[in-house]
Amino acid sequence: MTTTTTTDLAMVSLDSSDPAAHAAFYHRALGWEITHSQAEYAMINGGGVSIGFGLVEGYRPPAWPDPAGGKRYHLDLYVDDLAVAEKELVEAGASKPEFQPGGDRWVVLIDPIGQPFCICPRPQG
Repeated sequence: MTTTTTTDLAMVSLDSSDPAAHAAFYHRALGWEITHSQAEYAMINGGGVSIGFGLVEGYRPPAWPDPAGGKRYHLDLYVDDLAVAEKELVEAGASKPEFQPGGDRWVVLIDPIGQPFCICPRPQG
């Protein structure tokens, strides 16, 4: 099936309690350039993709795990070595929750503002 569209994804915008710190964490995690950083809004860019972080007063992160709560989003990041990446990301400010549904296929971490994200082994081949 061929689809024709007149739209392209410009960026992903995420709600945040601390946009500058949120962007700084993902800058370190992904190695992307911080292209804007203020208290109310920050942005990183890498490979033609941007992630923006916008201040939301009273922001409350989702609980993990919480089957009754609505998950807002999560990022999956490819890594070469799960153990090394986990250590580096925890040193950068992430935390590792007890509940880990991925076995050895992925690791759930929580970013510094409380939003879950996953690290996954990079596909081989």
